[in-house]
Amino acid sequence: MASRPVHFIWMLDCSGSMSVNGKIGQLNFAIREAIPEMQQAADSNPAASLLVRAISFASGASWHVGEPTPVNNFSWEDVHTYGGTDMGAAFKLAAGALQTPPMPQRALPPVLALASDGQPTDDWRAGLRAIDSTPWGKRAVRVAVAIGDDADKSMLKEFLANPELEPLQAKNPRQLAAAIRWMSTAVVKDASTPKVEDAKPATPLGPPLTKVEGEADIW
Repeated sequence: MASRPVHFIWMLDCSGSMSVNGKIGQLNFAIREAIPEMQQAADSNPAASLLVRAISFASGASWHVGEPTPVNNFSWEDVHTYGGTDMGAAFKLAAGALQTPPMPQRALPPVLALASDGQPTDDWRAGLRAIDSTPWGKRAVRVAVAIGDDADKSMLKEFLANPELEPLQAKNPRQLAAAIRWMSTAVVKDASTPKVEDAKPATPLGPPLTKVEGEADIW
């Protein structure tokens, strides 16, 4: 039987503040390092075909990887900082990809993975409404990581659309790498497993992002 597609969309904050203390570099590094584990997670479930895309947002938003790419062919080219935090524009781009078509009816619920270190600078609520207005947006597995103390965690929690879930908090490179790895593996495994009538999967709570001895918070 042919496998069913799982669409995974990164939405990455590339605002100017992401250049402070090397956050954008650590985000690029974390995603690149997570790809092999993401491929292994996908290989463990041949009933699903993982397709990856990425949106970058700053002053506006654009597809960084626009074509749904099989994870085994997926490689990472660095994103770069370039302005504000137009998260609403990113949500609207994602919403356009969550229509059927282009999303096939037989797909499994998609994954929306958001990473941000700041406050949205555009109408993010309008963008979120655009996602919520699509059948696939309502069923999507949503995960978010707040990078540093200045991230708008209440907004990220609203994006998750589940009062029982909290955004992950990354205050240093190790915690960011752990969050990205979890988004790329545990969430992919969960989303790739068909549920009864494809009900919205219950997203795991995330990795313990505790500080190790001698480790400093730098964000």
